[in-house]
Amino acid sequence: MRYLVFALAFVCAAATSTRAQDAIPDLKGTWSGKGKSIVFGTNPHHPGSQAATDPPRVRDIEATYTVEGQEGRLAWGRSASTAADTKEPFAWAIASDNKTIVGADVDGYFRITLIGPDRMEKCYTPQRHKPEPIDRRHMSHDGSYQTISTPAASSWSMVCLT
Repeated sequence: MRYLVFALAFVCAAATSTRAQDAIPDLKGTWSGKGKSIVFGTNPHHPGSQAATDPPRVRDIEATYTVEGQEGRLAWGRSASTAADTKEPFAWAIASDNKTIVGADVDGYFRITLIGPDRMEKCYTPQRHKPEPIDRRHMSHDGSYQTISTPAASSWSMVCLT
């Protein structure tokens, strides 16, 4: 009987652990981070006088992503950097491993890995036919949720966040 109770307790613990691993992460709120970008030329997030034909430069960038909504594995919101408060819309999709996220904004693509409940590694590349900035950064979630009023979307080249 003692072995049956032990086996039953083990099966219940394993089932609870599996359900916890299957929980879709809640991304709503504000994520922010600093990182480095490789920049060709200039854009709102990396101002300067460089031309796209000049050698690339590596720049620091700080960005914020506000996830305004989430339904299951789909999340959406707005982003901005300290250089340009563009409030650019983005959309993300969480993969079945609950760690991998792919997404897009108006001019580029995200590859994100959740590395903890409040940490992510984000890589971004623009969708241009010319060299544009590319970035990688770690971001932290502050646990808050704030709705942002959004002006009409503008077109711009996104750069790095870490």
